[in-house]
Amino acid sequence: MTYIELSKENIASEHICCAFSDKKCAQSYELKKQWLTNQFEHGYVFRRLDERAKVFIEYGPTEQAWAPVTTPNTLMLGCFWVSGSYKGKGHGKALLDSAIEDAKRQGKDGLVAVVGSKKYHFMSDTKWLLDQGFKVCDTTPAGFSLLSLSFKEPKCMPAFNDCVKSGECPEKAGLVVYYSNRCPYCEYHVRESLVETAAKRGLPLKIIKLENMAEAQSAPTPATLFSLFKDGKFVTTDLSVCMDSRFDKVICE
Repeated sequence: MTYIELSKENIASEHICCAFSDKKCAQSYELKKQWLTNQFEHGYVFRRLDERAKVFIEYGPTEQAWAPVTTPNTLMLGCFWVSGSYKGKGHGKALLDSAIEDAKRQGKDGLVAVVGSKKYHFMSDTKWLLDQGFKVCDTTPAGFSLLSLSFKEPKCMPAFNDCVKSGECPEKAGLVVYYSNRCPYCEYHVRESLVETAAKRGLPLKIIKLENMAEAQSAPTPATLFSLFKDGKFVTTDLSVCMDSRFDKVICE
């Protein structure tokens, strides 16, 4: 198994696993690459299998993470995905071990990850991480959990910021979506698919793009990649809800 790490020097010529062949998302894809390039300056890591496949892990210092979480001296997992025929071949364990080794080498106290209390779309597999030794250290009413893998007793327990403790967003009418360029699918599907889907149903839609770390760390959702709210209540992290063919099914689940 050969893995490669992306950097400012090679990201222009290397793929980032998702959306690399989706022509509709070409702009979104480049925006994710630019996001990654900017985050490399803050110690962010993108490591993937050296294949044309969705097998990768992202992580970086929690203090610089685009998530409303407070936990000093740890690394936070971002997207972590092993897909299709590559499952069951040890890639997940190998990639996680590489992040653990990196954290120990940097003198970190451990790793943290934002997940769904049950499996949420576009988020790490909660049960699998718990099986690897992660523990639940905080939850939100909207069904998110903060997991921690500690190497030693932490000085303070990892916790979600107060902005997510209600499980709701400030806007109480219609659809509200929070998203960022952390995902190469979001820009297209939020700005095109969801706009058309909401208009077809006569639903008011407010789009809030998280443009920087400070905005992400004060967002009303831990899922700053993509979160949809309806009448102030959290609905889903499933980006497919943007599409007309999926909207009604996801909303009613």
